[in-house]
Amino acid sequence: MSVMFPVDALTLLTFVPAALALNLTPGADMMFSLGQGLRSGPRAAVAAAAGITAGGMVHVTLAGLGLGALVAAHPGLFDLIRWVGVAYLLWLAVQSLRHSALARSTAPALAPLAAFRDGALVNLTNPKVILFVLAFIPQFVDPARGAVLVQFLIFGAVLGMGGMIVNSAVGIFAAGLGRHLATSPQLSRNLGRISAGIFAALALRLALLQKV
Repeated sequence: MSVMFPVDALTLLTFVPAALALNLTPGADMMFSLGQGLRSGPRAAVAAAAGITAGGMVHVTLAGLGLGALVAAHPGLFDLIRWVGVAYLLWLAVQSLRHSALARSTAPALAPLAAFRDGALVNLTNPKVILFVLAFIPQFVDPARGAVLVQFLIFGAVLGMGGMIVNSAVGIFAAGLGRHLATSPQLSRNLGRISAGIFAALALRLALLQKV
């Protein structure tokens, strides 16, 4: 007896370019990886991208289990998660400003584990992600094939891997730019301010989000 793969091959081939187009669209995840690359270098940028991907897979799992509907149906829960994310992004902005007052050689670079944590937390505290997952992935899920959660996870993994590659590349490029700019103490301070501005802008973007 043959075993049917949870996802139709043609559907998966249709999903891949759609996911890639989304990955290449500048957004909060890309800007966060860019900010981490400027602040702490390529290893932190890649770790942050991995954290974002891990957080995204948690959202995909929750959506596949049907828990995303809970967030969509209860504005209070949505707002609570959203404001936690705003506060965390503002804290990151403050940390970047504090480090901008130091010379680049003495400013503490963020360890990869901490960058991974930050990426995961920023993703997890953005409730729009799970609502996006609920709007996008079900278009490709076929309930008739069964294993709906497995289908969610397969599509989420494709989306996550693409995001990991794109966000890592952006962060690594930013890290190279950061090393170049850091040869001057004044530019180093400006670099910290740019990173802080990115995190503050992401906080503002999240604060202004409305439930869909």
